[in-house]
Amino acid sequence: MRTERITDGGQSERREPKVVVGAAIVSGGRVLACARSAPPEVAGRWEFPGGKVEPGETETAALARECVEELAVRVEVGDRVGPDVRMAHGRSLLRVYAARILGGDQPQALEHAELRWLTADELDTVTWLPADVPIVAALRPLLERP
Repeated sequence: MRTERITDGGQSERREPKVVVGAAIVSGGRVLACARSAPPEVAGRWEFPGGKVEPGETETAALARECVEELAVRVEVGDRVGPDVRMAHGRSLLRVYAARILGGDQPQALEHAELRWLTADELDTVTWLPADVPIVAALRPLLERP
């Protein structure tokens, strides 16, 4: 999936969307949800932690880095969860991976207003960012497994 933009010379330029990765951190049948603190238009909405993949970085390396930066936890990245989700008018693509915390680390809200561990029955108790809604739907059956 590529996006197009018109250059100053009137020519069409195709480019791949930026990839944003998210972590569905699962522990004990619950997933970690994070409330955004900024920018103001999304503050208080909930998301999976993560961020942009930097040039030369793999998606899994980016996700591990983002979890350290945002939550002060080391994670083992697992399989993809849910579909690719188009964001920012098609300029970005969200990919979420299952993850588990390593070494007994405890998540800290370094960049978020609040953190909550949610069971499958509690997933609808928070207001998710639109890009995360399809991931929540895909995650529910994973949380309901014994």
